Amino acid sequence: MRIAVIDGQGGGIGSAVIRRLKDEYGEKVEIWALGTNAIATAAMMKARANRGATGENAIVCSVPRVEVIIGTISLVMAHAMMGELTPAMAEAVATASARKLLLPLTQENLTVVGVQKDHLPVLIDNLIPLLNEELAQDV
Repeated sequence: MRIAVIDGQGGGIGSAVIRRLKDEYGEKVEIWALGTNAIATAAMMKARANRGATGENAIVCSVPRVEVIIGTISLVMAHAMMGELTPAMAEAVATASARKLLLPLTQENLTVVGVQKDHLPVLIDNLIPLLNEELAQDV
């Protein structure tokens, strides 16, 4: 299974997700680190992603080639991440056929009603059973 982890700014959230995925699944999954900037991509590569690419074109061209996309809910919001997430990136993620596992974290003026706030490690823990479902379907 091929998983895209997309992050921007410093890449901290994406790095935490990748470290946990690698601890949980090792090389059973192929993780692509897609950064909105080079710093985010580099941080995710340090976290042991299999491949990495940076920028709008890399994200637009890569998301149709993965089975799962992981990142924050900002990935489907044009101009999010202080403008790093372009409209083309948001559209590519939103329209990709891949399953999107989006963490309810954002610095944008957005509230997802019915979702309680949790710390990143708890959200990543909650992500694993959802990914297990995807892996079971992939077999």
